[in-house]
Amino acid sequence: MTAAILWRAAEAAAAVNAEADGNWDATGVSIDSRTVQAGDLFVAIQGPNFDGHRFVADALARGAVAAMVSEPPSDIAADAPLLMVPDTLAGLEALGRAARARGSARIVAVTGSVGKTGTKEALAQALARGAPTHASKGNLNNHWGAPLSLARMPSTTAFGVFELGMNHSGEIGPLSRMVRPNVAIITNVEPVHLEFFSSLSEIADAKAEIFAGLEPDGVAILNRDNAHFGHLAAAAKAAGVGRVISFGAHEDADARLIGLAQHPTCNCISADIDGQAVTYKVGAPGRHWAINSLAVLAAVRALDADLGLAALTLAEVSPPKGRGERHRIEIGDGSLLIIDESYNASPVAMTAALETLGAVEVEPLGRRIAVLGDMLELGATAPELHAGLAPALEAAGVDLVLACGPHMARLFEALPKHRRGAYEATSAQLLPRVEATVRAGDTVLVKGSLGLDMAPIVQALRGLGPVVDAASSVARG
Repeated sequence: MTAAILWRAAEAAAAVNAEADGNWDATGVSIDSRTVQAGDLFVAIQGPNFDGHRFVADALARGAVAAMVSEPPSDIAADAPLLMVPDTLAGLEALGRAARARGSARIVAVTGSVGKTGTKEALAQALARGAPTHASKGNLNNHWGAPLSLARMPSTTAFGVFELGMNHSGEIGPLSRMVRPNVAIITNVEPVHLEFFSSLSEIADAKAEIFAGLEPDGVAILNRDNAHFGHLAAAAKAAGVGRVISFGAHEDADARLIGLAQHPTCNCISADIDGQAVTYKVGAPGRHWAINSLAVLAAVRALDADLGLAALTLAEVSPPKGRGERHRIEIGDGSLLIIDESYNASPVAMTAALETLGAVEVEPLGRRIAVLGDMLELGATAPELHAGLAPALEAAGVDLVLACGPHMARLFEALPKHRRGAYEATSAQLLPRVEATVRAGDTVLVKGSLGLDMAPIVQALRGLGPVVDAASSVARG
């Protein structure tokens, strides 16, 4: 099947106010020469540690039909198809804005301290069942990722779903003005990136920047259970938001959780979504998935999309890579269940992951094991917040903790001796201790911030034996 044309040369040139060399048709847009696909327009971004102009020749060799550059590289043919612009990041942003303007897509922007990627993925999946839907891939949510995701949006898109991220104030506002959402979701405000903020109120203000680009009469969807709901609702009103829709278990929530049955690989939910009763299943375990699914359905309702079809589709949702994936492998005379939360960590996400671990009914001789790495960017509060995880470990019935990172040392010291499995300074040093500790029947949670590099521990555990069906694990009542 031939890929659809995303940008014709003349159209892309008009979008970035440049002249195109050649008459080409692009079926994609890329800023990474290593992942260029045949038919892509390659944008040579200049970053703090790299210059995409060095990889233009490689991108063209891999099948890129043209390259957007600010100066012609010396190692390409004189007749190579180029789009010449003064600044390639500005050019990418212009391409993204043109993609937003040329179609009639209804756009949702998602941000929040935790849960934004999973919420974005679930919403995109729910909307795609009923109409052509485009979404940002992975966590392409920053000043490069957002315009790139926009530039990749086909003109025939009915719904677009974009994740907007930040770790400093002033970052989300420009992204929101570029994306121009009709609906803005803030999953929550929690102690994440505290290294760069003096208070949680400042984090709330940074998240509220998402309202800066909201279209007239746009809708804000906010977590009614979160302590900063009032702060965000006031910011939304001040920004001229047309309507605030709240979600959560709170009795006053517009999208309200009525009943929740947690199972090992899913949640079964009954809810009232802005006046409409809905019963559905979410194909990912954990209460946090249930709560965020309310935001998904509230957005579907706000977009006048098919609520029933979206609710049915949520049964097919699974956790994104490194954010709750489960793997069961054969080991010894039994099996080992691995819960992969290795992508990132924060206090609220760590607590949610431990709650999920606690819901798993381990095998008769098995143990609940938590392999934990530091939570980064917490500033002066880091030691206190790490040590403060001890009650959550107790509540989850965790048998052993294996930890790494300077801040996790504080947690390790706060644990009773029977729960101290092992501590090492780095994940690489901890890995052999983990391999030597686990045995058949165990359930192992692996979680830590990306900078701690916890993913190799998951890979090593997965390599201990062949994979079997993870759905056989059961949850405690």
